[in-house]
Amino acid sequence: MKRSGSADLPLHYGHVPRWLADRMAKLGLAITESILIEYGREAFLSRMSSPFWFQSLSAVMGMDWHSSGITTSVMGALKKALNPHAAELGIYICGGKGKFSREAPSELLQVAEKTGLDGDALVRSSKLSAKVDNVAVQDGFQLYQHNFIVSRDGDWTVIQQGMSEEGRMARRYHWHSAQLRSFVEEPHAAVCGQHLGHILNLTAREAALSREGMLTLTREQPERIFPEIQQLIMPSRHELRAEDVDLKRLGAALWMAHDHQPERFEDLLLLPGVGARTVQSLALVSEVIHGTPSRFSDPARFAFAHGGKDGHPFPVPVKVYDETIRTLQTAVEKARIGETDKKEAIRSLHTLAVKAENDFVPNDRFEGWVQKERDESWRYGGRTVFGKAEPPAAAKKNVQLRLF
Repeated sequence: MKRSGSADLPLHYGHVPRWLADRMAKLGLAITESILIEYGREAFLSRMSSPFWFQSLSAVMGMDWHSSGITTSVMGALKKALNPHAAELGIYICGGKGKFSREAPSELLQVAEKTGLDGDALVRSSKLSAKVDNVAVQDGFQLYQHNFIVSRDGDWTVIQQGMSEEGRMARRYHWHSAQLRSFVEEPHAAVCGQHLGHILNLTAREAALSREGMLTLTREQPERIFPEIQQLIMPSRHELRAEDVDLKRLGAALWMAHDHQPERFEDLLLLPGVGARTVQSLALVSEVIHGTPSRFSDPARFAFAHGGKDGHPFPVPVKVYDETIRTLQTAVEKARIGETDKKEAIRSLHTLAVKAENDFVPNDRFEGWVQKERDESWRYGGRTVFGKAEPPAAAKKNVQLRLF
């Protein structure tokens, strides 16, 4: 087995309000169905095994762009949304956070009964992946979440997360069954993240004698990196800065959505009534569905689809979120019966955004754009965990004037 990557995230506490959790489940299902229709189950598992893609998915779903809570919330939303359709989709999500993580083996055996897969082998893979990250590699993070995602074909991905109270960080680990070799020798792409001193790594090739006789221990530095390393370390600060995103990619998407004539988008999408702000979100969602791995190096960029529940970079625009869900659901439903116009229209948003990058020159308007989103959030039903977005003072005055 080869671990696909790991991600270090600042430890945040809190909850996901029902108004957002329900929308996350709907959008998560629509994105998953789009990927399955277009690329298949193995492609979905491959994406889930990438820490960068997973972080981008969580951002486009309206979660905080950098915090540890996204793992629990996104996997909870996907499990809630996908499992009722598992027989149709061929994707099953087991496990969860805390006590639910310990239910993964029994859930996998139930999946095996339904699909004919080798349940004992799946349970063994689940337990070994957890043991490796919790015991064989002792890097200061204690696992508290374990999700095992398996397809009816027998392919699987593990997403699990550990906590370091001392460093107030969480570390997320991703595994993918596509490159199975061994659980006990070099199963990871690397052990990486913020430097926490020496770690115990019994999966290192140099530890072969230790595994055989447990007579000596091999200590490895956390920064030991292989060429295929995927490393994602998110800052502890809340605010989103220009340095966190690829300004050329973000700027091209915003320019495409807002500076073209709306009629052109209506003709393109065949979805009358979809305005520029919804096109902005759809363009970023389209990239999550259709983008190549190299385009997820700046996951924070995807927060410009639906903001964040804590208001960073701006409140969640609920009306836009709902329109995005409806548009994507319609495209999926039409694709099932062979009508692909809307599906292809959504894909073309990603294609146009990529082409726009050839001519777009980044500017210094990042902070202004964030402020614009905040100022206009109330128009789109903006909400955070703290309440509904209020119009700025000038807008309030104009509204009052229009009333008389």
